[in-house]
Amino acid sequence: MALSGVDNLSRLPELKKKLFWTFLLLAVYRIGIHIPVPGVDSSALADFFESVSNTLFGLFDMFSGGGLRNLSIFALGIMPYISASIIVQLLGVVSPTIKRLQEEGAQGRKKITQYTRYGTVLITLVQGFGIAVGLESMTSPTGAPVVLHAGWAFRGITILTLTAGTVFLMWLGEQMTEKGIGNGISMIIFAGIVAGLPSAIFNTVRLMQAGEITLFLLLFVMAFMVAILAFIVYMERGQRRIPIHYAKRMMGRKMMGGQTTHLPLRINTAGVIPPIFASSILMFPATLASFSNNEILSKFSAYFAPSSIVYNVVYIALIIFFCYFYTAIMFDPKGIAENIQKQGGFIPGIRPGNRTREYIDRVLTRITLWGSLYVAAICVLPMILIAQFNVPFYFGGTALLIVVGVAMDFMGKIESYMISRQYEGLMGKGSKVKGR
Repeated sequence: MALSGVDNLSRLPELKKKLFWTFLLLAVYRIGIHIPVPGVDSSALADFFESVSNTLFGLFDMFSGGGLRNLSIFALGIMPYISASIIVQLLGVVSPTIKRLQEEGAQGRKKITQYTRYGTVLITLVQGFGIAVGLESMTSPTGAPVVLHAGWAFRGITILTLTAGTVFLMWLGEQMTEKGIGNGISMIIFAGIVAGLPSAIFNTVRLMQAGEITLFLLLFVMAFMVAILAFIVYMERGQRRIPIHYAKRMMGRKMMGGQTTHLPLRINTAGVIPPIFASSILMFPATLASFSNNEILSKFSAYFAPSSIVYNVVYIALIIFFCYFYTAIMFDPKGIAENIQKQGGFIPGIRPGNRTREYIDRVLTRITLWGSLYVAAICVLPMILIAQFNVPFYFGGTALLIVVGVAMDFMGKIESYMISRQYEGLMGKGSKVKGR
């Protein structure tokens, strides 16, 4: 079965080209991760991150794909772009200008993308300055300074390098979306997390050999992660199907309609976007505070440590908010109700038009609540393992949700691409990988 899928792939040059572009651009990203910013003692910086692996720095390093650990040109990762996207989308709620652009189709989206790019540069400049200043005051556990020659020359080079790296990474993600398979931004985050899994497993084994983690605890963590993975797959495929009936009507000499179909509403319509957005918002101010010696900012940073109650409560609230917010952007009950009515369809027991819109909106609101609670639980519960047993961040729920969600979306897009050309999927006849 698998071989037949590969044979089908060989007969689709367009798909092969898209896959080639996807893996080529990801390879460029991974190469850039290992290009360091000038003026930093890499060994001292590595020693510093060993001592703070399960703090806010470790979480930020995970999202940057390991770029912060060696202060590469991609140290800030794609998070400034995501932060700018959040700001622009939130402005669409309060700004008539942005809202009008969102409704203008392709031309409006092009303008919004331009604003997002400007916002990315501005955020990167601020974060780059904060990181440059913070690095000058950082030392390794042995007392060695991280920055070799502190001063405005180092700050200027760091800000310029990090800004250029983030802008290039933003362009890389856009090219991946256009020429490759899947969402480029999500694929970059996915690649960064997956690339760090081998070292996370090695560190966990090393902790077990050192006696910090028992064999029983390691087996328990592995079993727990497998159960979490299975639960994520189950919930990501979960949906509420609203039945839709189409009345019979004459079209010329033929009787059309009379069929029954359904409208699928996903439990997690927003996918992996809410935890990414929530993490981006929490990391931005807390990271800047972590680099400062100010006592008030240091207390603020301590409150927002990933293992703290304050961090997790705010994290849950942001995830729930973004689940509803992004679902409202992606799903338009009014437009769907109008299309159903135009095609002569109706939901049994519900009048067409405004009542149908209200019904779809009510159902979507209810299942989004359960979907947001599921996402919040997946992202927060494994944090207990991290806080209590010193398990690396890569085993946290946020990383697992992103990896599974992006992988399912990627395979779903390949499956849809092949089915649209009347070919079997990569996994054979029995496979039906559902994407978003």
